[in-house]
Amino acid sequence: MKKWQATLFCGIVAGIIDIVPMALQQLDMYSIVSAFVHWVVVVFVVNYVSFPLSGWLKGLLIAEIMAVPVMIIVMKTEPGAVIPMLGMSAVLGSLAGWAEKRFAKANDFFRQEH
Repeated sequence: MKKWQATLFCGIVAGIIDIVPMALQQLDMYSIVSAFVHWVVVVFVVNYVSFPLSGWLKGLLIAEIMAVPVMIIVMKTEPGAVIPMLGMSAVLGSLAGWAEKRFAKANDFFRQEH
């Protein structure tokens, strides 16, 4: 599997994990689609940015930084939603960074470029 395919797959999985609680709360479709696309993009950034950090820490930092603009918008109408957003960003970002490092070492899952 090529790197971009594996990254897309992981982004889709992260997006689904994030939107399930949103769908259960019956949030509007724009919020759900926005969150899903956000995670696909975040995982691409995590997997293609090179920082001299452990994978999970790189993922955590990038996910939290990329969530800030969304949190600012959400804070206007739903200030109580910011804490769960921070938590989800921490967990999914850390997992995305960990997965990239783990698979890259184990079987070159993310590094194949053919």
